[in-house]
Amino acid sequence: MTAKTRLSELAIGMIPILLLLGLWQYLTAFKIAPPGLLPPPGVVFARFFQLLGDPTFLGHAAITMYRLVWGFGLAVVVGVGLGILGAGSRVAGSLLRPVIRVLAPVPKVALYPAFMLTLGFDHASKIALVFADALFPILLATLQGALAVEPKLVWSARAMGVSKLKCLFTVVLTAALPSILTGCRIGLVISCIVVFLSEMISSTDGLGYLLVRAARSFQTVDMFVPIIAISVLGLLLNAGFNALRARLLRGFPEEN
Repeated sequence: MTAKTRLSELAIGMIPILLLLGLWQYLTAFKIAPPGLLPPPGVVFARFFQLLGDPTFLGHAAITMYRLVWGFGLAVVVGVGLGILGAGSRVAGSLLRPVIRVLAPVPKVALYPAFMLTLGFDHASKIALVFADALFPILLATLQGALAVEPKLVWSARAMGVSKLKCLFTVVLTAALPSILTGCRIGLVISCIVVFLSEMISSTDGLGYLLVRAARSFQTVDMFVPIIAISVLGLLLNAGFNALRARLLRGFPEEN
């Protein structure tokens, strides 16, 4: 993909965001929405940039990032490992598929009270919720990608004396990488949503907590700032992930 193509895609992608900001400005400028409930976007962004210099606010953002990275990172390790194992072993696959069918549709936020009771109200319960929500998209993408690998690749590797385990984590993992990274990207988006939600439900720190605290005191400008912050954080993480994906998939047909 050329730089010109990337720039054109970026420009097209900005159109919905600009339209949304324009609608927001229109609603506030003509007082269609009460100013006390929906402050002007200029005021919210000014407050956001002001808080970027506040160590307390940055500390809350760092806590959210810490929980997100740990939960998502664990989901990647476990999801990819189980997916590759399930594709390479009939027994593991037979054990894994019923678990996926039963647990994948369950809203993981319903497990959050159990996580809080067993893991406490600090980092561990929130990391566990992020992990549980991000795990299944990654696991499913890995399993499907590994099962779709051309059997001839595996046969060729085995014929050259490569062990079955090594073949799984070299040949199969490499060939399934596009599917795996797609699942990871979905898991990353889910992680951003879930970590924010968990902090809104029960926390004394993090961006989600800041939103709830501002809402309780009717500080609507400060209430919108954490939403802007998690959106910017998500955009930066997505951009970084896309750069990593392009690097890892260099040479794959879909990346040429």
